[in-house]
Amino acid sequence: MDDDEEQPMTAAESLNLIARQNERTRRELGAGPARLLGVWAFTWLVGWGLVFFSNDFHARPLMPGWVAGIVVAVLFVAAIAYSAYYGSRISRGIRGPSRRTGAMYGWAWMIAYAGLALVNVRVMQTGRLDPHTISLLWSGTSLLLTGVLYLTAGMLWQDKLQYGFGVWIIVCGGASVFAGVPGNFLVLSLAGGGGFLVASLVYFVRERRCGPARVVDP
Repeated sequence: MDDDEEQPMTAAESLNLIARQNERTRRELGAGPARLLGVWAFTWLVGWGLVFFSNDFHARPLMPGWVAGIVVAVLFVAAIAYSAYYGSRISRGIRGPSRRTGAMYGWAWMIAYAGLALVNVRVMQTGRLDPHTISLLWSGTSLLLTGVLYLTAGMLWQDKLQYGFGVWIIVCGGASVFAGVPGNFLVLSLAGGGGFLVASLVYFVRERRCGPARVVDP
């Protein structure tokens, strides 16, 4: 056999090549998770912060509560739209099981939150909850579900940062309920939004310092 003939790659080398190609595609498309997490950090910090400072308990609310609610809604719609855009860009360079897993995970967010909304709205319709309890219900259950979904992402992609972030968001969910109203909005803003910001910064540093992702042969 000719010595110059290219030798076939091992299974580990093939997996590492695929991982490097996927990582390169993500970088070329500008689809790193740092930017996405940064968008959600801004949404939570600003949106829920405005709700907290526009609450009636303040002697001079920053703005009427209904205006703050509209701002929060606009911010969340924009963040969701960007998330969909992010998902479509990152999926362009990925094929096979990885793309299918990513798509299923993306749908899991929409399905889970649709179910959460149905449950919470039905509980509200019983008329047995006062406005403060309803506020705690939404903040607590939303954070709990968000944390569980990040735990799932951490398990799927073996990402300790996402798994740890999921744990943090679940802790924030419990803290928001104990904080009461309007303290729960401050927890959402500072602890929840701050958590997104820290995760964004960690991913940003990782993307700048680390080379292409590698698949380690077990």
